[in-house]
Amino acid sequence: MRFDLTGRNVEITPVLRQLIDRRLARLQRMLNDSAVSVQVVLTLEKYRHIAEITVHARGDHMLHGIGGASNWPLSLKDAVEKISQQAHKLKDKWAKRKRGAMRARVVPAVAAEAVAPDRDTRHRIVRASRYAVKPMTIEDAALRVDSGRDAFIVFRNSTTEAINILYRRKDGHLGLIEPEA
Repeated sequence: MRFDLTGRNVEITPVLRQLIDRRLARLQRMLNDSAVSVQVVLTLEKYRHIAEITVHARGDHMLHGIGGASNWPLSLKDAVEKISQQAHKLKDKWAKRKRGAMRARVVPAVAAEAVAPDRDTRHRIVRASRYAVKPMTIEDAALRVDSGRDAFIVFRNSTTEAINILYRRKDGHLGLIEPEA
């Protein structure tokens, strides 16, 4: 993360810089790797200490906070609180977008209508996650289905190099689907 510190009518002392680093550390933990750069401008106007902080986050999001008080710790605290509120709101948006993308996609059931157009019910096809087809023997696939993790397994038969499906039948036995040659 790039960090720019500017002082207007203020000498940036090591103590002041350490105070700024402590205040921004909490903000940096909150944003993780999302913070690209931070600009801090400290201005002293008579008795007012003004801290202006701008954070550039990923996705061209700018978080901006201005704090004014009678001393530096209070003005920095005020500015960082304003930015942390904006950061919480932004992180909630990112989290909602991630959760919203996980919804299952529904494919229209055109084939179901063609078979029985007078029926009101339609079959919904819900796309599952990607499924890796791994080469293995039938015995390995049977062990995997028996372990209870999966109700079926799609695999490449290591002896015939054909795609096979091994599934658990209602009677408790295993069924094997092999393609015709």
